[in-house]
Order: sequence, then C-alpha cells, then structure tokens
Amino acid sequence: MELGKQIKKYRQESQLSQEELANRVYVSRQTISNWENDKSYPDVTSLVLLSEVFQISLDKLIKGDIDTMKEVIKQEEIKKFNHYGAIYTVFLVIAVISAAPLFYIGNKWTVILWCVIALAAMYFATKVEQIKKGNDVQTYKEIVAFCEGKRLDEIQRAREYGKRPYQKVLWFIGSATVGAIVSYVLGILLQSF
Repeated sequence: MELGKQIKKYRQESQLSQEELANRVYVSRQTISNWENDKSYPDVTSLVLLSEVFQISLDKLIKGDIDTMKEVIKQEEIKKFNHYGAIYTVFLVIAVISAAPLFYIGNKWTVILWCVIALAAMYFATKVEQIKKGNDVQTYKEIVAFCEGKRLDEIQRAREYGKRPYQKVLWFIGSATVGAIVSYVLGILLQSF
C-alpha cells in the first residue's frame, strides 16, 4: 500500500513528528508508526483528520491505495460468496435428502424440522443472490469468473448479458419440474399411510 508512504511524506513536509501528528489526529504515536509502516490502516475519521492536517484532499492522500482497497473488498466479497454458497448447498442437500424420510414419519415435529432446514437454505440462497446482484454477476460464466477474481471482457460480457433472460426461464422451468416431482413422490408416500 502507498498510504503509509504518503502519510510519512506529508508528515515530514509539514515538519511534524509522529507524536505531534498523533496529537492532532487523536491517536497514539505507535498508531502513526503502524500506519507509516503499513502495519495497520487508518479509519475513515482518521483519514479525514489527516487530510485536514496536511491540507490536501482525501484523493491525493490515498492515491494508489484505491485499487488496493477495491481488490481487498473484491476478495472479501468472493470469500463471502463462496462461504454462503457452501452453506446453502449443505442445507439444500439436507432438505432434499431428508424430505421423504421426515414426511414418511409424518410427525408434525419432523415437518417443522424440515421447514426450518428449507428456510435456512432459502436464507443463504438469498445471501448468495444479494452478492451476485451487488457485483452484477448472473450467468454461470460470470459467476465462475467472479469466483476466480476475474472480469469478462466487453464482448463476453455482452454475450452473457444476452443469456440472462433465458437462464432465468430455464431455472424457473427446472425448479418447477423438480418441485412437481418431489410433490408427486411425497403424495404417493403419504397416501400409503
């Protein structure tokens, strides 16, 4: 990161010691040292105070770090996407596998248990969809590129954008088919009682 170098440069240009700068931005001298040595990063309030002390804009103070910050945020989004996706997959598999045995038992508590599992799966599916929407990734190719930390070029992106409506229709038809099959099988199982 460049911010540590920027803080040190502007502090020296302003002829301030670390202690004097620390007093002006309401932190310890050790905190200033950590910032200058890239061991930690100032919070937003401290960045504003630093820009006021140095009499420069925030853009000028953090130049070079914007790309780094974007990359850190993107990596955090990818981790969250993969984490929520894995949890969703586990709950979905449990819901599908446990549906027939739990409904076969026929106890109201087993039905409630299955509903809780299904709701947990839906909650994490919603989390995954929020991340997809926030990063504008919808098609399978876009999702794979996002998970690998890449972006599609403009031509590929335009092609994938054109596929989005069709994939939604296919997803709806597939979901409806699976739902109908599961309902039919459960109906047969429940009639045998």
